Amino acid sequence: MNLKNYLKERMLFLLNNLILFVIIGGIMLLVNSNWNLILLTFCIWFFPVLTYMIIEFMKQKAFYNELTSIMDNLDKKFLLPEIMNEPESLEGKLLYDILQQTNKDMHEHVKRYRVRENEYREYIETWVHEIKTPIASTRLIIENNQNSITRNIKEELKKVEEYIEQVLFYSRSNNVSKDYIIKEVSLADLTRKVIKRNSRDFISKGIAIDMEAVEGTVYSDAKWLEFILNQLIGNATKYIKERDGKVTISTFKNENNIVLTIEDNGIGIIDKDLNKVFEKGFTGENGRKYGQSTGIGLYLCKKLSEQLGLGLTLTSKTGEGTKVSIVFPIGSVNLLH
Repeated sequence: MNLKNYLKERMLFLLNNLILFVIIGGIMLLVNSNWNLILLTFCIWFFPVLTYMIIEFMKQKAFYNELTSIMDNLDKKFLLPEIMNEPESLEGKLLYDILQQTNKDMHEHVKRYRVRENEYREYIETWVHEIKTPIASTRLIIENNQNSITRNIKEELKKVEEYIEQVLFYSRSNNVSKDYIIKEVSLADLTRKVIKRNSRDFISKGIAIDMEAVEGTVYSDAKWLEFILNQLIGNATKYIKERDGKVTISTFKNENNIVLTIEDNGIGIIDKDLNKVFEKGFTGENGRKYGQSTGIGLYLCKKLSEQLGLGLTLTSKTGEGTKVSIVFPIGSVNLLH
């Protein structure tokens, strides 16, 4: 708020006073009043008016400056009505009451949406657990009827389970803290577990795996880390088409962090897609070409990594392969053994 805008807002008030004074001054001239009396009348008239306007301007300027300062320092702007002081001016009180009412209404709406979101998430989690029963039964039937057809069905069933796992983790991705258990996790054991889950892909495609350089432990949630690593290793095997495919997994300790790297020699990612691979629903040229991408896997990996306090980076070159790194800050991990 500046003086120019304030005077512009009060221009009609000043013009009314000036017109009234001119009329009264004209009447005083008609009755032969001297100029000193007219000047005295002007001072008596406008001194209180200008004094009132200056005081009002200073109060309003202080009020709006305080609001502006609070807004600049607030990450969540909608919290303004909860921390602002109630002003003394009538206009300020009206504004304060309006903001308080809108804030109350906003909280009521947010509460309703949170209830809906929780109900939907609970339904998804229940559905995921319920559908595991027929999947387990199907696996049992397959184990008792081994042939080429059932083996193919088993492979497709594995994909179904991975999509179901994505649904479960997606529904929980905004509430990691409620399902987060910190404990010591061996990166080598975790990597072997995920490789075993994807062993059929490695064998069927003739993909070599090198994880001799994986060592060390971190402190994090094993379940969430396993999901992230499984998505990254699954992507590495998915886009290797040649029989000489290779996936290399290694760890490297820096001064401030430990980096777990998954590198493949697959088809790679084109340059124009690199900046979008972590966007929700983005499949890219390779995803559309091979028809195997949902655009959710890497998005979830990035989102979960951020919530777990981890870094996730990706580099790639078309025709040469892709390299993905998970960065564990030293503050949340222990040293490599």
